[in-house]
Order: sequence, then structure tokens, then C-alpha cells
Amino acid sequence: MAIKKIPIIKTAIKPSYAYLIEKKRDGNEFTEEEVRFLVDSILNKEIPEFQMAALIMAIYFKDMSAIETAMFSEEMMLSGEVLDLSSITRPKVAKYSTGGVGDKTTIILNAIAAACGVVMPSMVGQDEDFVISVHDKLSSIPGFKSNLSIDAFSKQLEKVGCAICRPDPKISPADDILFKMRQNTATIPSLPLITTSVLSKKFAEGADGLVVDVKWGNGSFLRDLEQAKQLARTITRVARQMKRKCVALVTDINQPLGDCVGEGFEILEAIKFLKGEGTEDMKDLVMRLGMEIVRQAGVAGSTLASKQAVERVIEDGSAYQKFLDMVKAQGGDAPWLTDASKYPMPKHTRKLPAPKRGYVHNINAGMIARGVQLLSNGKNGKHDPYVGITEIKKIGTQVKQGEPLLLIHYNDESSLDSAFDYLRNAYRLAPRRPNPPQLFVERVA
Repeated sequence: MAIKKIPIIKTAIKPSYAYLIEKKRDGNEFTEEEVRFLVDSILNKEIPEFQMAALIMAIYFKDMSAIETAMFSEEMMLSGEVLDLSSITRPKVAKYSTGGVGDKTTIILNAIAAACGVVMPSMVGQDEDFVISVHDKLSSIPGFKSNLSIDAFSKQLEKVGCAICRPDPKISPADDILFKMRQNTATIPSLPLITTSVLSKKFAEGADGLVVDVKWGNGSFLRDLEQAKQLARTITRVARQMKRKCVALVTDINQPLGDCVGEGFEILEAIKFLKGEGTEDMKDLVMRLGMEIVRQAGVAGSTLASKQAVERVIEDGSAYQKFLDMVKAQGGDAPWLTDASKYPMPKHTRKLPAPKRGYVHNINAGMIARGVQLLSNGKNGKHDPYVGITEIKKIGTQVKQGEPLLLIHYNDESSLDSAFDYLRNAYRLAPRRPNPPQLFVERVA
């Protein structure tokens, strides 16, 4: 069920677009009426594109205050439909991530949250172009439907407790228009506009609270640590202005997360995790984010209780069952979901050998993702979701010359050479052990 925006009664005298552009260019703040006028003009396509571009550029350079950004977020949210999940008595918490190479946490946390009694609405957009999206991963499961109507989405949340699908175009449509213009004007990194986009969509999905994972590093579009910290602070500050709960973690993605990269392989790793296994970095991140979700939902009242709640649903298998329930509800089915030995393993395997003895000093996660992308999109034009890389050696690992840095699984020989170059150039070795990257940088609440 959704609530439609109540029509706004506009005043007789409208400010000119040139005046509003000039006002922001000079660093002044918009009023509530001006924000409402601008969002309505964007939604109704009344503002000329060249003036919208100028407005966005002025915001990019002059920023917006928390109050301004909150007003924009609220109006963007109300530009379309807002889900009414009040019939669901369980707490509703959303999770947002800026995306990162090898990140399977959205899939895992949906299952964990639902098993803990927390409803998690997840309409997830496309990540940065080199990152394998959540939808790409789930689409490796035959029959899985990534497109759900708002009604189907709401019903699945009530029945299963979680649903992952593409954003419905009726959710915050003004933001979709604004986002396309940001892409065309090189203003994607604008912190207030990222914030309005995230909050307008997540709260329109019916969430009462939000947990944010802001990733920084070469595996994310946020390459600057200070910018990532500032985004985390901006999102939480604006959410407070909107009277919503929000916690943000700034985390490192200067190397792939987990043990593998590849659509089907990442689903396998998510399943493995839900069955109680997983790499240390995945365990640390899922635990921290999961604890934040159940605490914010009120399911657990302390750090210890929230940790125990997350651990319990993994140990007793209920989180894994919720994952299977979600997949089934969205039409997915594959024998390898319950028996990994039935996964359609690629025909060929090749090792990426270490060129010399030393320690893994640096990994370019973005280049790793590009390499996997080339493997899956062969020269024959067919997309293969089951190829990828596994057994990734992490930063700080000591290796001998010729020892594999990772394993490449592929079917198409023609795509291997170009992919191999990306994967080889992603690694840097050094004679001394580097300081390991700190997975958690900052918590903002």
C-alpha cells in the first residue's frame, strides 16, 4: 500500500529560476517554499535543463545546510509514492551501502534481519559501473525476479520480512530526474545531493530507520577518506533533521571484501556465510552492521544482546532459511542453493602467480572488478554469471614466487588474456609486511 503526495497549493508569485541559481551561487540558503517550488519544477519538467544544470552546479560548489538538505529530502520523498507499512507491526530498518567490490552484505543482512524479526525493505539501485550489483548477483539464480511492483514488494515484506528488488519508478521520481542531470554534469559526488537521493528513497520505501555503510577506497566511487567521513556525517545529521534514526559506519574497501568476486560465486559465499562460515573481514563487517540494525530496531537493547541475536540466527539456520524463502518468493530456484557441489563450475581454472617473493602490499579492487567483468562478458557476446575469481590473497599476506594470488575460473578462452592483464596489474608486492588496512574507520550516529 502506498500514500500519494498531497497536491501543493502554489503561491501566485513564483521565484525565478535565475534568482534561485544566483541565490545558491552566492552561498545563501533556500527557504522551505523555494525548495518545494524547485522540486515540483523538477518533477513537472518545468525548469529548463540548462538552468537545472546550473542549479546543481551551484549546489555542488556552495553546498547546502542540514536543514536545506532535509527539506529537499522530504520533498523528493513526497514527489512520488510513499509505502505505508503500518500494517506490519515489526520494526522496519533499511540498509544502504555506497557499494564495493566483493560486498555481499546486503544479501546476507536482509536474511539476518528478517530472522531477527526486523523487516528490511531493500530497493537497491545500480552501483558504480565497475561494481557487480546486487541484482547481477541475485540474477545468477535462475528465475529470480529483480523487478517487483510496490504491492508485491509490500506483501513480500509482510510475509517473509525481506525483499531485494530494483527501485520502482514511482518512488522518489524527482530524484531520478535529478540523478540523470548529475551524471551529465559531473556532479555525482555532491554530498547534499547524494544525501537527498539516499534518504528520499529509503524512507519512501517505508523504513523507520536506516543503517549506512559508507565505503571508501579504490573499490568504491568514494576514493577520498575525508569525503567518506563527511558523507557519513551529512547523512546522519540530515536524517536527524527529518526525525529519523540513522547510524553510519565508514569502512575500508581498498581490497575486495571476502574470498571471491563474481556473480554466482558471491551468492555461494553469501550462502556459506549464512551457514556459519566466512572470511574474517566478512564476519567483522556483517556482525557490526547486523548489530546496528537489531539495536536500532529495538530487538536488542545492548551491544552484547545484539551480537548474540545475530549469532543465534546464523547458528540455528534461520537466517539461511530466510534467504531461501526470499529467493523462492521472488521466483528463484537452483539446486546449488542447497548443495554447493551442484554449482555450474566453469570448465577452466588458472592461477595468477606471484611475480616474486614478498608481501601483498596493495590491491586495486576496481581493476579486480574490471577483470571479472571481462571474464563474464566474453567476445562471443554471451554473458556468463558463473565465472569469477576465488581464494583472493589479501593485503599483508606473504607469498612465494609463483604462489597463486588468486584463482581464475573461466569458460571463454578469448576473454582470458585481457582479464588476466587487469588481474595481474591489480596486485603490488613489497619486501616488507605493510600495515593491514583498518576495516572500520568511524561510526557516526
